[in-house]
Amino acid sequence: MLQRCNRFLEKWMFLVTPCCLAAGVLFPSVAGLGVPYVPLVFAFMTFIGGLKSSFRDIAAVFRSPLPLLACLATLHLVLPAAACGLGRLLFPDNPNVVTGMVLEFSVPAAVVGLMWVSIYRGNSPLSLALVILDTLLAPFLIPLTLRLLVGSQVAIDTSRMMEELIFMIALPALLAMVLNQLSRDRVKETWPARLAPYSKFCLIFVVTANSSEVAPYIRHLNAQRLLAAGCILLLATCGYVIGWLLALLFRQPHDITVSMIYGAGMRNISAGAVIASTYFPAEVVFPVMIGTLFQQILAALFGMLSARGRRL
Repeated sequence: MLQRCNRFLEKWMFLVTPCCLAAGVLFPSVAGLGVPYVPLVFAFMTFIGGLKSSFRDIAAVFRSPLPLLACLATLHLVLPAAACGLGRLLFPDNPNVVTGMVLEFSVPAAVVGLMWVSIYRGNSPLSLALVILDTLLAPFLIPLTLRLLVGSQVAIDTSRMMEELIFMIALPALLAMVLNQLSRDRVKETWPARLAPYSKFCLIFVVTANSSEVAPYIRHLNAQRLLAAGCILLLATCGYVIGWLLALLFRQPHDITVSMIYGAGMRNISAGAVIASTYFPAEVVFPVMIGTLFQQILAALFGMLSARGRRL
């Protein structure tokens, strides 16, 4: 029954995610009850995603680092610069919106991307290596990017952020790879399929809980916020497209292509929202949080497109 449910969710995830978003926005008081448990669920998702990788696989990624470096360049050079340029062009009198747009595209790669990579048969070691490396660099890259592009002096609590990221990403991934090592890859061959349905349930939980935090902003939309939302949608779409184009340019196989699409396209918006609400005015939070409405729908759309491209 669980495997049938898993196949159903994989097939219809492009409809499931918008339903989860709608539920979170329409019933925030209920969906918001899950927000405190999101880090724990993220950790479990990282563990499941890490089960498809071993230390040898991760080492192989760093021996051929071109796809990894291409994703990092897109995440932390191309898209933040594009967000800054577009923001200054359209919102010259509102530095808070510009700061929010830059922050949205300065946060690290998304943990949930591991699940989408698994669904569409991507390269799990590449995606896991990207998430771990980018997460470790985040406490240093985010303040530097903001300082260079918008002049914001952000004193991030690096030690606290590192503790949270280690709990959500590094430790679960390490545990999964240690299990593969001790079992001589027997865990790698059996556990991912058994746990696949639970990763989908985790995604449903995370999307529903996180979207509850967008509800207040949806209720108070104005023309400027609608324009900012359109900019975030455009830039987020460009991330997926750039990842795909770079994979084609470098003539990568299908599994690497899928990982590059999600690696360049998906962001850890939750981390961005925490930074925005902690260190900036409330207006900065909107461009960051509104990305929650688009990210999972775009992930499902580009997964379907990549699957069709493979068949063609």
